[in-house]
Amino acid sequence: MTDARIYLSPPDVSDVERKLLLDAFDSNWVAPVGPDLDAFEAQVAELVGVRHAVALSSGTAGLHLALIAAGVRRGDTVLVPSFTFAATANAVAYLGARPVFVDSTPASWNIDPDLVAEELRARADRGQLPRAVIAVDMYGQCADYDPLLEACDRYGVPLIEDAAEALGATYRGRPAGQFGLAGVLSFNGNKIITTGGGGMLVTDDSAVAKQARHLATQAREPVAHYEHRAVGYNYRLSNLLAAVGRGQVQRLGQLLESRRRTFEFYRTALGDLPGLEFMPIAGYGVPNYWLTCLLVDAGRFGAGRDRIIAELAGRDIEARPAWKPMHLQPVFQDCVVRGGEVSADLFHRGLCLPSGSALTDRDRERVVDAVRSVAAEQKG
Repeated sequence: MTDARIYLSPPDVSDVERKLLLDAFDSNWVAPVGPDLDAFEAQVAELVGVRHAVALSSGTAGLHLALIAAGVRRGDTVLVPSFTFAATANAVAYLGARPVFVDSTPASWNIDPDLVAEELRARADRGQLPRAVIAVDMYGQCADYDPLLEACDRYGVPLIEDAAEALGATYRGRPAGQFGLAGVLSFNGNKIITTGGGGMLVTDDSAVAKQARHLATQAREPVAHYEHRAVGYNYRLSNLLAAVGRGQVQRLGQLLESRRRTFEFYRTALGDLPGLEFMPIAGYGVPNYWLTCLLVDAGRFGAGRDRIIAELAGRDIEARPAWKPMHLQPVFQDCVVRGGEVSADLFHRGLCLPSGSALTDRDRERVVDAVRSVAAEQKG
């Protein structure tokens, strides 16, 4: 028998999710409303430690609604980490606002709080404060929220937490998603838990939650006929997908532990190779180890990141470069950037290894063998 393909971060579902999905199907709640949707929201709100959760069709929808709640309008600016997935910046563009990209700190690969504070101070001096700041919890590790919140509070600028990759992580003992005006989670197929596609806005602010829920259901007014006083969106999650999410939440501890074991396996098995440096773990929190990422120093390792990816691909193993920074993306080439050298380096040298929660020891060994073979061929 040949080994099966290893994907970067595939869904991991079980009979638990299957039963809940079929029960929801048999109940005929096949709509973006229903008991599983309500229960899923309650589960996630309790997990994150907030009062309100609004289940949505995607994390991007959550970012869009959070920015609306922050008052972002056409012509405004929003500070956004450059080192992130495009959805973070796209949601700003949906509103006709312009992202201002801020570099990462090498200490955690997250947005640099010192640069955020400097940018806010400089813009305050010019009378051009941004309407909001978005922080992204990169690869499942929280940004450094104490200094970020201090800087945002000083200038009265709301902070939004893009925790799409970070469910189950903590910052100084507090769960990811708790910070700022609102947090946003993703349940895309590659995330820690999945509903196949979906997301959630989480917040302690009842007005924010009420507005998000209203806008996510086409802004329909609570009257017998169809009445609309604002432009709304078709952003609610399906009850069927929420049933899958309920099962995933039940298994979250197991899924997190599996990802942590994978990180430890790779670090132990590859840590002796020169030129490989794993993503640093910040002392202020515990990540969820969504993806195991590292930097490749081609001079010391003997080959670059792309050579490793090619070797893995040749063995039917998926790996990817780290995120390409937004300030290097053609669509955002005219946007302002603060710094950029750190995130550019993370992209050019960053490697994401397969990290799915269903990986077996044999799968992990195949990944390690492929990486070590590239190192060995350079010595040969």
